[in-house]
Amino acid sequence: MHPPLVARCVRGLESVLAAEILDRGLGTVTALRHRAVHFAIPFAPTARAPRPRTADDVFLLAAQAGDPGRTKPDLTALTGLADRTDPGRLLSRRRALLPAADRPTGIDVSASFLGRRTFSRYDAEDAVGTVLARRLGLPYHSRRTGEAPPPGTWGWRLTLDGGQATLMARIDDRPAHRRPYKHRTVPGTLHPPVAAALAALADLRPGHTVLDPCCGAGTLLIEAALTCPGVHCHGFDLSPDAVAAARANARSLPVTVRRSDAGRLPVPAGFADRVLCNPPWGAQVRPGGVLAVDPSRWWAEVRRVLAPDGTAVLLLPDPAALTDAVRHRLTPVHVQRVRLAGAQPFVVRLRPDEGRLA
Repeated sequence: MHPPLVARCVRGLESVLAAEILDRGLGTVTALRHRAVHFAIPFAPTARAPRPRTADDVFLLAAQAGDPGRTKPDLTALTGLADRTDPGRLLSRRRALLPAADRPTGIDVSASFLGRRTFSRYDAEDAVGTVLARRLGLPYHSRRTGEAPPPGTWGWRLTLDGGQATLMARIDDRPAHRRPYKHRTVPGTLHPPVAAALAALADLRPGHTVLDPCCGAGTLLIEAALTCPGVHCHGFDLSPDAVAAARANARSLPVTVRRSDAGRLPVPAGFADRVLCNPPWGAQVRPGGVLAVDPSRWWAEVRRVLAPDGTAVLLLPDPAALTDAVRHRLTPVHVQRVRLAGAQPFVVRLRPDEGRLA
């Protein structure tokens, strides 16, 4: 077996990530932790780095121990944790999973912890990073200066959750959430692994028509197209900049993007098998057009374009918005809170009622 792997994700999406790993046959899930799914894959010469779309990043598990504590003297335990790793063996396993990887030119460490500590994340990073770099004979690039590590640096991750300290080594050259298709962005653009999670929860099938009424830079539609080849994706946005960005990002995929008002979409009733959207409720992007005058028009239009047996999967800032959804004969069948960029929005899956609209 390869060393155990750890896929990191947005808080609240652990079960979605675990389901993707199992559904795609990427490995055997062994544990779900805070923002992490531990899994294993068989060792084989043909094995390649697993890349679940709902993961922020994927690592080789280097070492685990009890959380050392909350004071600066406890940092010596982290030095011991780094001393117990076998970075040479991990580098060999990384090369087996990622044959194209060059030999790293340096080491950097990113740390995070739960709860109050008398040391900083940089103190924790330096405690393990200097040891790892010495053992590999490579320079250590501290993040304390605020400068990005130079190209070719091997990224490591340290987490302290109050119960365990976990040290991990990234498999790929860059974090998994940095998608190669992301050439352009706009305000309010959705984190790609969250978009992939919405697509996963939509239960897409080849031949489905997928619609995003406020598509922004096209992230949701692109993730849908990559999650389930064979779907037909249609995006609309009132902003010309957003339309241009979505077209640039999706240029090699079966995604059609047009400019339109989300409150008055140019498609017939029942057009979409799936509606995926991160609506503009005013946090980063304010609604425009019809929605600026009548926000409830959003729900009326979603209900109109959705097929009778369709599904809508949305990211909403507040479950109170579902009152209007229910009034427009859209029934919530799944509600899940996530933590994203300091906010706690809700992933909501809805299905249309069979009754007549109010």
